[in-house]
Amino acid sequence: MPKELLNKQDIDRVLARMAHEILERNKGTENLCLVGIQRGGVHLAKRLSKKIKEIEGKDISVGSLDIAFYRDDLNIRKEQPAVRRTEVPCEITDQKVVLVDDVLFTGRSIRAALDALMDIGRPANIQLAVLIDRGHRELPIKADFVGKNIPTAINENVEVSLEEEGLEDKVTIE
Repeated sequence: MPKELLNKQDIDRVLARMAHEILERNKGTENLCLVGIQRGGVHLAKRLSKKIKEIEGKDISVGSLDIAFYRDDLNIRKEQPAVRRTEVPCEITDQKVVLVDDVLFTGRSIRAALDALMDIGRPANIQLAVLIDRGHRELPIKADFVGKNIPTAINENVEVSLEEEGLEDKVTIE
């Protein structure tokens, strides 16, 4: 049976803190944009953008990034990847880009996302914001903004459920 780690209120609090940390690190919203990794990262990026607007009173661009064809396991996967939309509504060259994802695990998805971003433009810098960091990195990748660090066993599964997907907001481990 899955154990609940975060509920709706916990997720909301974590995202509020992360929004403040992003603003503090970047000294406001100038030249800042958020890019969420499909699917959960996109929803979280939009929520962070909304929180940043509540704090600063300014809109920041939010994009979505599909990494399906940038993954390093394409040739060993049994099923074809589901292709989703990449839509980055701002020019990312010379921008501070905050890449947003739901769970940081091995780091391979983030590596794929970095490759995908670099095909779009050349940001001034790229920062990483994740709701959950569960450890077990296979690549030297570290998040700049972490909602919650959750030590896990390699065989455990961390599931992020979000309202935008028609589910109840929560994070569980099984």
